[in-house]
Amino acid sequence: MKTKHPDEVINDLLGYDGLKIIQRPDMFNFSLDSTLLADFAVCTPSTRLIVDLGTGFAPIPLFLSLKTQAQIVGIELQEAVADIAKRSVLLNHLENQIKIVCEDIKQLPKHFKTSSVDLITCNPPFFKVTLDAKINASPYKTIARHEVAIDLPHIAKVAQVLLKTKGKLFMVHRAERLFELTEILHAHRLQVKRLRYVHPRIGEPANMVLLEAILGGRPGVKVHPPLIVHEGTAYSQEIMRIFHYGRT
Repeated sequence: MKTKHPDEVINDLLGYDGLKIIQRPDMFNFSLDSTLLADFAVCTPSTRLIVDLGTGFAPIPLFLSLKTQAQIVGIELQEAVADIAKRSVLLNHLENQIKIVCEDIKQLPKHFKTSSVDLITCNPPFFKVTLDAKINASPYKTIARHEVAIDLPHIAKVAQVLLKTKGKLFMVHRAERLFELTEILHAHRLQVKRLRYVHPRIGEPANMVLLEAILGGRPGVKVHPPLIVHEGTAYSQEIMRIFHYGRT
């Protein structure tokens, strides 16, 4: 399998030594939200199977390989994107831990046994399709950003079927959609247990939220201190820690 095509680039996966990711700028590049979600997700020694929904170029599986020995399956609808993700896995010699599957998320109950997954991560499309929605001309960016192929109810339904009892779902989403998101998750027995708001700068409203939900969990939510992305024009110290830059 060819490692890189002429219209692709190979980048370091932020400050993590030895990890590379193949990207194609005309499609999209992995974003801050994926990085924050991978950092927010908690793996335990009992975690055996992780599924990343809408994996894109597989940044989340690559990040998670640094914190767990569990098997990780990245699900990607678009064949060309899935192909790049597969080659990134091979580039990092992680094919024994990470598998990329080109499939529609809604079809996953056909591929996984009910109640077989320990942990699900998902960085879903953030925006609904409305009459005034600014749909990108690129089909790759449209599917990544807008709910044209998958929406929150379908994600919650699939998570409910795949997760073991007490299995965990980790998501990142727009802060403005938090109430809608929690209602949908609770309707599918996914109890929100942890939240962390992401703010562009101190004094500015949150624009994203990181969320952990447990299938069949008890009510009660822990809200973490806010995560501040920028200090002035530079990234905050915590963001730099997450990026793995400046470590001694």
